[in-house]
This record gives sequence, structure tokens and C-alpha cells, in this order.
Amino acid sequence: MSFMNPKISRRNAIRAAAMAGLGLTAAAVAPAMAAVAPPEGKLKGRLKQSVARWTFPKQSVAQLCQTVKDIGFSAIDLVGPEDWPTLKAQGVFSSMCNGAELGLTKGFAATEFHDELVQRYTRHIDLVADAGYRNLICFSGNRNGMDPQQGLANAETGIKRILGHAEKRGVVLVMELLNSRVDHPDYLCDRSAWGVELCQRIGSDHFGLLYDIYHMQIMEGDIIASIRKHHAFFKHYHTAGVPGRNEIGANQELNYPAICRAIRDTGFTGYLAQEFSPTAPDAVASLREAIRLCDV
Repeated sequence: MSFMNPKISRRNAIRAAAMAGLGLTAAAVAPAMAAVAPPEGKLKGRLKQSVARWTFPKQSVAQLCQTVKDIGFSAIDLVGPEDWPTLKAQGVFSSMCNGAELGLTKGFAATEFHDELVQRYTRHIDLVADAGYRNLICFSGNRNGMDPQQGLANAETGIKRILGHAEKRGVVLVMELLNSRVDHPDYLCDRSAWGVELCQRIGSDHFGLLYDIYHMQIMEGDIIASIRKHHAFFKHYHTAGVPGRNEIGANQELNYPAICRAIRDTGFTGYLAQEFSPTAPDAVASLREAIRLCDV
């Protein structure tokens, strides 16, 4: 794959894929955070990690595969079918698949998109299963003036139209929690309580939430408490620093080592994916530091 536009955003990356494919606070100071980082060498690997493909636009997929292997982990997030052959050739796993969605704003909460979403997701569930993968991302879409309870009912109806097929094929549909204050105005699934209620209505291990730590810190805080309370519904995690969505070290307000220990202690067996936008001159060094910071 050729180099991607360095100015690409996650929003544009997801839109392109869709078109093509079918609280802790700053009390944790630098010395404390550095103290929990493991020494150089092999990662502990108690918490499986990944990296979002869109955060490294200057690297081809093949180059990013080599980067993750050099650091010592072996998964990439938010990758569609066109890139799975490259991942397989490199021995790297697709920890969260995409490409079925209509974007972030047109999701299962709006009935007018259900027929097209059902068609796309039915096909994509087969693609994911046939490739030997498991997680497939989905979105609520925007409110557009809708009552949140009506959005819940609509999303439940739409997802249940494809749930049986996902269960049959062993695929998990994972709806992402996004903030509606800074990055995604009007997005409906913007609080963990709404997402958890949707999970309870659907009542299947083949549907759950992508708990994005960055987004939920902006919307509601109480990150560790939420993880401990609702971890049964959280199928996947994303990271980024708050504010700014940049590196996750000491220059932002979240204590990622403590958060990752909380995730680990729930018995979580899925993936935590690094999804920050690097600002340092050496983006790979930033990723390496983040991986070690979360390797608890």
C-alpha cells in the first residue's frame, strides 16, 4: 500500500474505508509513570495491545506491520479487507475490523439506514469470519434531534437484524463510545450508560462496546470505576491523551498504568489499542513508550 496522506484523520480514514469496502488525573507525575514501565526487553504481554492503523498515515500497512513486530506486539486496529492479506503475510492480527460502516454519523440509531447497514454488515460478517478475525466495529450515528430512548429502540432493532448471523459466524459487533463535546458533535452513543443499556437490551456476547478511554474521560470521567462496574460489556479499549488526543505519557491527565492495571484485573482477554496522534518527531518512539507504559 502506498503512503497515506499525512493529514488524514480518523474520520476521513473511516469514511474512505466505508466508501471502498462495502480519572484519574495528572496526579501521576513523570517519575511515578516511569517507575511502572518495564525494562527494555520482551514485553510482559499480560494485556494484549494493538495500534490504530490511521494514527500512522506516513507508513504503509506493510511498514506498520514491521513497526509493531519490532516493538514486540502483533496487532493493528481498524483495518479493512483490502489490507488483511498484508497483515496475514506479515503475521500480524487484525484486532478490530472495519469497512462495513457508513461512517460515524449514519448508524444503527436511525432506521432510514437499517436496510443498507444490514446488507453491508451481513456481507462483512462473512468476510471477517472467513479471514479468521472476530471484532467488527459499528456506530450509533448522530442524534439529529432524536430522543436517546428512541435511538436505543432503533439501534436494538437494527442490530438484532444481523445479530443471529454474527453469532452463527463467531463475529462480535462492537459499538464505539465517542465524545460529542470535542470531536464528534451530536454523536448518540456518547456515554457508557447509554451503551450499557443497549448491550442489556440485546443480551448477546456477540455485541458489546468499544470503551474509548479518551472519549469517555471527556464525557464523564470515572474511568477506572466505569471499567470495574461495566467491564462485562467492554469488548475492546482505545487510548489517547487528554486533552489533545496525543501521547499518553505524563503530559496529560490520565494515569494509563493504573487504568491498564484495572483492565487487566478484570480478567480482560481482548485488545487495548493505542489510538493517539503522535506529536513527537519520532512517532515510533512515542508508540514504543505507550506500549511499555500499558504493559502492566
